[in-house]
Amino acid sequence: MKAENLTQFKKDLEELHIVLSDVQFDQFLTYYEMLVEKNKVMNLTAITEFDEVMKKHFIDSLSLVHVCDINENLSVIDVGTGAGFPGVPLKIAFPGLKLTLLDSLNKRVGFLQEVIETLGLTDTEAIHGRAEDFAKPGKLRESFDLCVSRAVANLSALSEYCLAYVKVGGKFISYKSEKVTVESQNKKTEIMEAQHAISVLGGKVTEQKGFTLPFSDIYRNLVVIEKCRPTPKQYPRKAGTANKKPL
Repeated sequence: MKAENLTQFKKDLEELHIVLSDVQFDQFLTYYEMLVEKNKVMNLTAITEFDEVMKKHFIDSLSLVHVCDINENLSVIDVGTGAGFPGVPLKIAFPGLKLTLLDSLNKRVGFLQEVIETLGLTDTEAIHGRAEDFAKPGKLRESFDLCVSRAVANLSALSEYCLAYVKVGGKFISYKSEKVTVESQNKKTEIMEAQHAISVLGGKVTEQKGFTLPFSDIYRNLVVIEKCRPTPKQYPRKAGTANKKPL
């Protein structure tokens, strides 16, 4: 991989005020190569072109800095991480994070374990399981300062999956597309529709920030939900219920 391929990536990082070492750049390049190679034999991403992965996966993941100070030793869980987004880029850029990657597909978790080992990521684990199961008492419930998710699900359902992992005083931050705040004449926004669920689950929306990724027209919304009180023990409900019957 030629260094000049990183020119745009470096410009994007400057816009986010993120400074990386040569070792960290090498980790991003290795991660990209592993992603594309593994994608030949299993479906990890539809995006494989170098500049697009750098922008739509890596920079997008790192855009969390718009709403969160992550220059500290936070414990973070990435729920429904897939190929490792946003968790792995965040860990590469901010190596002090203590990171847990959770995904329901064992093959993806196997890939993530290879990434963790190859990149030498410390304080990082990849777990195979459903979000509903690991949020039970005695497992990972209310263990993290921060939960992040780029998973494609309604905010009401996502909040049920994710808020149970967050300590009181911590945050769940959902990566959302532009449509989360677009209102038609008779339609509530996704955030408005999720307000009841978020409240029941012990959270409140404290910030919603919309922006475009650097040097692009790719729009992103980050919804910040603070954990104000413990999540009632009956949540999250059994697998599939949150999607079928949102709170």
